[in-house]
Amino acid sequence: MAKVLVVTSGKGGVGKTTTTAALGAALAQAGQSVAVVDFDVGLRNLDLVMGAERRVVYDLINVVNGDAKLNQALIRDKRLENLSLLPASQTRDKDALTDEGVAKVMEELREKFDWVICDSPAGIERGATLAMRHADLAVVVTNPEVSSVRDSDRIIGLLDSKTLKAERGEVMEKHLILTRYDPARADRGDMLKVDDVLEILSIPLLAIIPESLEVLRASNVGCPVTMNNPLSAPARAYIDAVRRLKGDTVPMTVPSDKKSLLNKLFTRRAA
Repeated sequence: MAKVLVVTSGKGGVGKTTTTAALGAALAQAGQSVAVVDFDVGLRNLDLVMGAERRVVYDLINVVNGDAKLNQALIRDKRLENLSLLPASQTRDKDALTDEGVAKVMEELREKFDWVICDSPAGIERGATLAMRHADLAVVVTNPEVSSVRDSDRIIGLLDSKTLKAERGEVMEKHLILTRYDPARADRGDMLKVDDVLEILSIPLLAIIPESLEVLRASNVGCPVTMNNPLSAPARAYIDAVRRLKGDTVPMTVPSDKKSLLNKLFTRRAA
């Protein structure tokens, strides 16, 4: 039976879809069978980041409504055969998602994969609550700015009250991924420091993803950053996050792109 992980946040634009794709790819590269599910009905960006936008025939709502079987809607990644995508619909409304339909799809996904990663829409509306409802654990994604952290605190409250685990009286396992972090700017007071964010949210830190153009480059070519440039700073941070999710003890650092730059220079000279 799969572990179901929801990637969520209160604020949009913090890197949920990037995180979903990166964690999914890193888990698949580590030998796990993974399905990434886009719950952002009406927008649908996960297929773009995964490079599968031209291969979408059926989507999550088609499966929920019984118009297609799960196997018809799942898109197997071209680079990793143990990584699959269940896309969202661009033409339907979030109200088309039903509690019963989502529950049935999630149960079927649990039986097929080791990990199911749900890319939640931002905020607290229906799509977001359905994305987190069946989760075993959650990754809360936030930027080091006050509004983003405040909204993430609200999401933590929903995780502790609106999920099936909460209804059963169980504790939802929650982790924090801090994105777009720049230590120099934090030292100048231009953004919150890591300790400030942790003091407000009070959940374990899974990874610090540094500000890097590699995230944009990976998105533009439709490839998770952990596959597009595994030596880049954000890729190394996401790979370490997956190791922590699997129970490994990995020191927490803020990766830098300097190492990957030196590697590139060395590779060019060697060639």
